[in-house]
Amino acid sequence: MAKLLLKLQRYFRRKPVRFFTLLALYLAAGSLVFLHSGFSGEPTVPGSPRSPAAAEGPGLPYLGVMQLSRGFKAAATMPAGPRRHGPWFKSPSKEPSERGNSRDNGGPRSRAPRGRSGREKEEDRARYIGCYEDNTRQRTLRGMSFFDYKKMTVFRCQDNCAERGYLYAGLEFGAECYCGHKIQASNASESECNMECKGERSNTCGGINRLSIYRLELAQESARRYGSAIFRGCFRRPENVSIALPTSQLMLNMSVDKCVDFCTEKEFPLAALAGTTCRCGFPSTLFPLHEREDEQLCAHKCAAEEFESCGSADFLLVYQTQVQDNRCMDRRFLPSRAKQLVALASFPGAGNTWARHLIELATGFYTGSYYFDGSLYNKGFKGERDHWRSGRTICIKTHESGQKEIESFDSAILLIRNPYKALMAEFNRKYGGHIGFAAHAHWKGKEWPEFVANYAPWWATHTLDWLRYGKKVLVVHFEDLKRDLFAQLQRMVALLGVTACEDRLLCVEGQKDGNFKRSGLRKLEYDPYTPEMRKTIGGYIRTVDAALKLRNLSGVPEDYYPR
Repeated sequence: MAKLLLKLQRYFRRKPVRFFTLLALYLAAGSLVFLHSGFSGEPTVPGSPRSPAAAEGPGLPYLGVMQLSRGFKAAATMPAGPRRHGPWFKSPSKEPSERGNSRDNGGPRSRAPRGRSGREKEEDRARYIGCYEDNTRQRTLRGMSFFDYKKMTVFRCQDNCAERGYLYAGLEFGAECYCGHKIQASNASESECNMECKGERSNTCGGINRLSIYRLELAQESARRYGSAIFRGCFRRPENVSIALPTSQLMLNMSVDKCVDFCTEKEFPLAALAGTTCRCGFPSTLFPLHEREDEQLCAHKCAAEEFESCGSADFLLVYQTQVQDNRCMDRRFLPSRAKQLVALASFPGAGNTWARHLIELATGFYTGSYYFDGSLYNKGFKGERDHWRSGRTICIKTHESGQKEIESFDSAILLIRNPYKALMAEFNRKYGGHIGFAAHAHWKGKEWPEFVANYAPWWATHTLDWLRYGKKVLVVHFEDLKRDLFAQLQRMVALLGVTACEDRLLCVEGQKDGNFKRSGLRKLEYDPYTPEMRKTIGGYIRTVDAALKLRNLSGVPEDYYPR
């Protein structure tokens, strides 16, 4: 052995170039193997389509199925066709209301005029309630405020106040926006709110020391806050109220703050105002918070606050405190290796991370991933580091859509989202991170039209591939999951083969947002989709809708189509 090493040493002394060449090749090969084993890339979308024969299934038209790859495959190439630019068909804030058209908590106490025909029409987002006095020393709305003396609009003010959970949005002096939970001033004459908005001449934005105030009719009850508490709604008193809400206290000078503070101190996640009684407890089968009543039934004036409602003995006004409900927070790896691999499959931007969060809370087990994302691992997804075939996680996140990749799973939850919103969400993730936003320059530059041209067909072919090659596929629409989380989560947990008690699922409802949702404070104020883009995407929507119905499944939700 020593003689052999000596001969090699003499040989490379005479041929140093060959020595360094071999050394460089060895290091390069080792680096590639190392990088490939731990590669944390996103799926790429090769531009070369398959043959029509390979892609078509029974009743499914050929779209050129795009395959995803892990690791070092070629990046997407730009398909032939013109570049497309332009606005989105619909504002992202116009979500279907979960509560319907609720009325003002103030009810008969409200002093806002209702007679102006141009403003009395109720919208999904907000309802105009009147012109009010304002004072620079003592503001009428005492929450967050911001000014924009060039581009202020009614929608922008409403959007910012709504995202921060306020009940009211007010505009003043054509360019000032104020938010608040209660109105602390008197009505003014409508003629005194006479200044046009700086960003839209067709609307009025208050006047000099006068506020045009809107009551925000928020789409999601979880978004509506009172200080640190989240408004859950008006509910009928449960039959066994002392069991459902075990802690209570008489408060003659009742206010929302006092009841919320009391229940927070007692470490309960729910505060229920019942006239002069404050009750505290947990969401449970006795009090599940699923059947909301008309808020007018709870619109009884608080003893200590003129502009607040405190419910009654029969109808409780419920808030969620900042106390964390720990009944669904424990998570661990599976105690024994899973016998089947279950995919949580979705197109990028369709809410996969949020769905993983819900599944982990509902089942108590970590979810895995076909990829590795260090940022998600750091946020608590401990299954992110496991190999996707380890069998230690309850299901596996994947965006793959090729036949070979799909057939490697025994069953799947297929999460589908409105392509208009999914594309924008993925574009924001690609250029701004999981909860960040793409820069304005990206939306206005070549990146957005190229992204839509590459990714829009993939949205359709991803679903078509899973419907064709998946062995046991449960289709869940993102919009249905938002609208009826309890029922949809029950379906998902059942496929995973885990028995989750109702109290745990009710706990998930209270923790549903997690830390994986964009704030919405930087939503685009214009449509990035052109008519050409909408026409193309509309064709993909119709194709997916037909494919779902062909398998006796409900088609896509109606709001997928532009209106």
